[in-house]
Amino acid sequence: MLTQPTKELVTVPNPHPNRVYTVEMDCAEFTTLCPMTGQPDFATIYVEYQPAQKLVELKSLKLYLWSFRNEANYHEDCVNRILNDFVAASEPRYAKVVGDFTIRGGIHTKVTVEYTA
Repeated sequence: MLTQPTKELVTVPNPHPNRVYTVEMDCAEFTTLCPMTGQPDFATIYVEYQPAQKLVELKSLKLYLWSFRNEANYHEDCVNRILNDFVAASEPRYAKVVGDFTIRGGIHTKVTVEYTA
């Protein structure tokens, strides 16, 4: 059975909900399509968060990020949507998402968004 992309971020109970700690993840294989040209845009997505009651299950994060592959999105929209969906699913104390996009047309783009409960 082949794995398919999904918009669902699965969470699991945090075994240490009373401890404040930071989880950092990165995905160096993020792709989306440029809405102007239809060509692929490549990025490394960094997610940092301080969980409260829930943790985001890593495979679901991978499949969620994969779901952007065939969509046309601006860099800023991708990063903001990832943060919004991540916060909605996990309800963290704090979260930050950084999209570090490869150079296109001589311009390097890095988008950072944060959330604090």
